Amino acid sequence: MTDLYLSEIYIYPIKSLGGISVPTAAVEDRGLRYDRRWMLVDEKGNFLTQRQHARMALLQVSLLEEGLSVSHKKGEMEPLFIPFGIKDAAAPELQVTVWDDTLAAQEVGPEISAWFTEALGMPARLVRMLEQARRLVDTEYARNGEVVSFSDGYPFIIIGQASLDDLNSRLDQPVPINQFRPNFVFRGGAAFEEDTWSDFLIGEIPFQAVKPVARCVVTTINQETAGKSAEPLRTLATYRQVRHKIIFGQNLLSGSAAGSVKVGDKLEVLSRK
Repeated sequence: MTDLYLSEIYIYPIKSLGGISVPTAAVEDRGLRYDRRWMLVDEKGNFLTQRQHARMALLQVSLLEEGLSVSHKKGEMEPLFIPFGIKDAAAPELQVTVWDDTLAAQEVGPEISAWFTEALGMPARLVRMLEQARRLVDTEYARNGEVVSFSDGYPFIIIGQASLDDLNSRLDQPVPINQFRPNFVFRGGAAFEEDTWSDFLIGEIPFQAVKPVARCVVTTINQETAGKSAEPLRTLATYRQVRHKIIFGQNLLSGSAAGSVKVGDKLEVLSRK
């Protein structure tokens, strides 16, 4: 059997904007450190997403020592610096909505929100998740009342490189892994092997694969150009459809809120579904 190892790690500090490939990442209770701790919302506090606003893909986040930098992939805006903290500690809390969850957050700063409003051509406010905010994983799949950041529903997503290779062998134009926005990519093993996992280790950190990832139109958006296509959903629907949902990758929980993972870490499967 081929050894399994972690080949890529990604974080997405601002939900639905360009992600960052990192060599190592700290594992926290809400997900990887900095992953989806910020989010853009509209005037009513509802989250903004590439599903409706594909041009969000053109805003690329970078990780700096004291905060984030956001640049426009087509150079249409001067880069924006976002400090890790709230610019105005006295800023009022806002009620923001992610799918069916409503929770408190704080706007980072009005001038930062103004930059995003101009970049996206629509009202947008950047908010940061509060440390005390508790957004729970779906109780049907949670094991110990796990919490999550502003991600769609689970702290982590993993995909096997062999699974992507299998998909790309069926496409006229291959798609890159960034259209699936995983946190972890691994090499070794068979295509869709991750579907069979239950408990496993990345290095010394325990994880549990609890639910397949149901895929949406974000997978059809080119993350460099914001252009849309019918693929890869059209092809995935021919062989990866379960109960009318197109499945690719696994949602994960972690049994540990301390420690870190790094590219090259060995994966050890402890139990299977």
